[in-house]
Amino acid sequence: MSNRLKDNINSRYFEAANALKSKQSRRRIVAYVEAYDDIYFWRTVLSEFEDEHRYFEVMLPSKASLTRGKKSVLMNFLEGEPLGRDMIACVDADYDYLIQGRTAQSKKVLESPYVFHTYVYAIENFQCYAPSLHNVCVSVTLNDHRIFDFRDYFASFSEAIFPLLVWSVLLYRNGNYPKFSISDFNRIADPGGFNVQDPEPSLANVRRKVGVKIRDLQRLFPDAKAEYLALKNEMKTLGITPQTTYLYIQGHHLFDAIVAPVLTKVCNLLRQERQNEISRARAHMTQKRNELSCYENSLQDVKTMLKKNTGYMASEPFRRLQDDVRRYLDQSA
Repeated sequence: MSNRLKDNINSRYFEAANALKSKQSRRRIVAYVEAYDDIYFWRTVLSEFEDEHRYFEVMLPSKASLTRGKKSVLMNFLEGEPLGRDMIACVDADYDYLIQGRTAQSKKVLESPYVFHTYVYAIENFQCYAPSLHNVCVSVTLNDHRIFDFRDYFASFSEAIFPLLVWSVLLYRNGNYPKFSISDFNRIADPGGFNVQDPEPSLANVRRKVGVKIRDLQRLFPDAKAEYLALKNEMKTLGITPQTTYLYIQGHHLFDAIVAPVLTKVCNLLRQERQNEISRARAHMTQKRNELSCYENSLQDVKTMLKKNTGYMASEPFRRLQDDVRRYLDQSA
């Protein structure tokens, strides 16, 4: 029996099971996600919509195997009809949103009423939502002193890489992505050395690398100017602005290679600042040791707190995702 047939049978089973329940019972909606980390994110998304009439169960696509990932979640949506009103797929947008239906997968992700996507590249981009990063620092260090402007830095970083994102999406749309892959993009978008007190050199480094690559792409595709300008305007209608480009680059790269290192350096300074305050305020050495021990035992890991960050719930892409879920529930009530 094919996986698609199995899941269609599962969908009918869940619908039939829900129909057999009394009118007072809650409707169960199964939400398939890509990986373990996605379970917490999508639980956060869907919890708001649970009530006395319905609840969601967020799970991986298969309990019988270790198969994970977007393709595993979507395989049953790529052919035939959607699985059903009581089974949904919740996935990262990746480039499927940006390429706007140029592939079969992108078309299904955007058009199926039972597939929900992040609008930003991945859940990691939400976790790295710049306006929320100060709060992550506070959760890590228990120090609320604002020593770094995350909004300004990532707006400037985004402005630097925006032209490159336009080129990347253009080439993925027309099939020329081997000429400039996402991995190539990641290497250029890496700021390299970052200094909390003087972040401008890291931004200048990104601007320099972007300029070199754009000149290279212009030589490779001399007739692409009109297409580039049209796509640049279209992307703005999709919600991608020059100041928010960081939300649309590869999530793992943003999380691991850019945001986590920046946060770590900021948090290290905040920890040191708090430790110095304790040292200056102590009455005697025993009190100092006890207070420092108490403080250090309360500290948290940067990546752990970043993964638990929910400050993105105020962002425009997240509100669009919520609107999609709300529309689905209204139509399938």
